[in-house]
Amino acid sequence: MPTNLNPISETSAIVLTSTGSVSQVAAGCPFGIYTGSADFLSGASLQVAYTYKKLGGDVVDIELTPSNVYAAYEEAVLEYSYIINVHQSKNSLSTFLGNQTGTFDHLGSMKTGPSGTNLAYPRFTIGYARRVGDGAAAAAGFGGTVAQYSASFQPVTKQQDYDLQSIIQSASDSGVDDAGKTVDYAGKVDNKRIIIQQVFYKSPRAMWRFYGYYGGFGVVGNMSTYGQYSDDSTFEVIPTWQNKLQAMMYEDSIVTRTSNYGYEIINDKLRLFPTPDSWSDGYADRVWVKFMVDITPWEQGTTNMGVQGVNNLNTMPFDNIPYVNINAIGKQWIRKYSLALCKEMLGQIRGKFTTMPIPGESVTLNHSELLSQAKEEQAGLKDKLMEILDTITYDELAKTDQELTDAASNILKVSPLPIFVG
Repeated sequence: MPTNLNPISETSAIVLTSTGSVSQVAAGCPFGIYTGSADFLSGASLQVAYTYKKLGGDVVDIELTPSNVYAAYEEAVLEYSYIINVHQSKNSLSTFLGNQTGTFDHLGSMKTGPSGTNLAYPRFTIGYARRVGDGAAAAAGFGGTVAQYSASFQPVTKQQDYDLQSIIQSASDSGVDDAGKTVDYAGKVDNKRIIIQQVFYKSPRAMWRFYGYYGGFGVVGNMSTYGQYSDDSTFEVIPTWQNKLQAMMYEDSIVTRTSNYGYEIINDKLRLFPTPDSWSDGYADRVWVKFMVDITPWEQGTTNMGVQGVNNLNTMPFDNIPYVNINAIGKQWIRKYSLALCKEMLGQIRGKFTTMPIPGESVTLNHSELLSQAKEEQAGLKDKLMEILDTITYDELAKTDQELTDAASNILKVSPLPIFVG
């Protein structure tokens, strides 16, 4: 039985139409992120006509469907949003570190959090440098973001050495110190290392004020030139540095001439000098220390340090850029990138049939050229966009402003000054 070699149709069943349809765009977008935007639907529909003309659809059939173009257009918008968001992340990551992040769905759209932050200009807060400063301030004992506590203990007669880690840990566990006083660091230590920042000591009753600043004889005063009168009664005008020297001499006088008490601290082991021999004045005669509890980098501490907030690009509260906020510059880039994606798809399709037989001959398809051009155009568009963005980062803009200011200043230097005539 002879075989019927006459096809029902002599044209391809898949040929790109010359125009798109707004009503069919949503069905052709795999993610549907922008299908709620009438502007996006219109732009994707018009992209069909642009692709049809650019690829010569009115001369040779293009083996694509309008849905392929719609999908390419959506991908182009997402790629543009990705590159812009990466650029803005480089601009503002330091400012965002530690601040509120958000949660995102499988489409990258914000579910919870400060939505729209990638559309706002971030206020410069020297975020990272400030947090470094907070850490340094805490380590130096000047506050910062790590809580500081004070603790005290009653020295024991004839006992010179004291384990502060053990003393403070015991008070933290029980909630009270050795005098039965409630401590504000109850339950805070939890066997973590404590860092002693300062030691305070109030000497036993020894009438040390008798030898002090306003005492009878032996007044340090203004390097012994005041006699027994203080600064506020002699009404002398003296420089500030002189008062600073007086304060230093006063402190040295108390330590050297009066109490002769001191201490040495190694790690958390405290040694008192001399060895205590009489402690009978109750709670007032205690050794006080200021300390903080060592915390891991991931602990929040008692103040909001933002360790649960933004830590890198992956937690930046950035949403997909809304289509309505993309200007003419961005939309032209999107059209070109979408066209390059369509070329790639067409090359992949034609590559499945390297040659097409025709009566007495065969036709070789141009899939390799299409793929090569598509990849080159995509890479070129992305590289060019990123190159432009790198020249307009905030630090580069600041440098440009400085150059303009310097140039204007140099021009004004040689400009004649106006002469005022009254």
